[in-house]
Amino acid sequence: MFRPQLLHQARRAYSTTWKKNPQLDSIIRVDHAGELGADRIYAGQMAVLGNTAEGPLIKHMWEQEIKHREKFEELISKYRVRPTVMTPLWNIAGFALGAGTALLGKEAAMACTVAVETVIVDHYNDQLRTLMEDPNVDKEILETITKFRDEEQEHHDTGIDHGAEQAPFYKALTEVIKTGCKVAISISKKI
Repeated sequence: MFRPQLLHQARRAYSTTWKKNPQLDSIIRVDHAGELGADRIYAGQMAVLGNTAEGPLIKHMWEQEIKHREKFEELISKYRVRPTVMTPLWNIAGFALGAGTALLGKEAAMACTVAVETVIVDHYNDQLRTLMEDPNVDKEILETITKFRDEEQEHHDTGIDHGAEQAPFYKALTEVIKTGCKVAISISKKI
């Protein structure tokens, strides 16, 4: 038999034990979106350059991004965070960016990596500073972001080491990509 007062008591108990943290929600939402985008960028690069000498290098970075995306999918579920509504667009845009820059050549693909990872490393560093100000910081989140930031820095350095700066119009290309990443971050934090 259905008892409305038990349902009301359960809802009240749930709401007092589970406190949403809007700042943490925003961090998880935007990082999930970013790692999805990175996954799709490397998928696009692999579609074009997978059978070239750069294929194994791109595959290695892609495999790390897949693990990053999977971890944030786990955190979205664990912390009951709503993913960004932009996920379908970021999926398509990420693949198009990866494939498009790869079609311009391996240097342009590496320039894309450098641009994206520059923004992501800065973004993760900002999040780490914010999280460390919280005396009740979630250690799992802190460790995850630190580890992923270090891997993103490795991707950046790999891009530089593999000719990113030799891409045609390197400065213009990377600035456009960085701006796009920053816009995507701003949007994904909110919606």
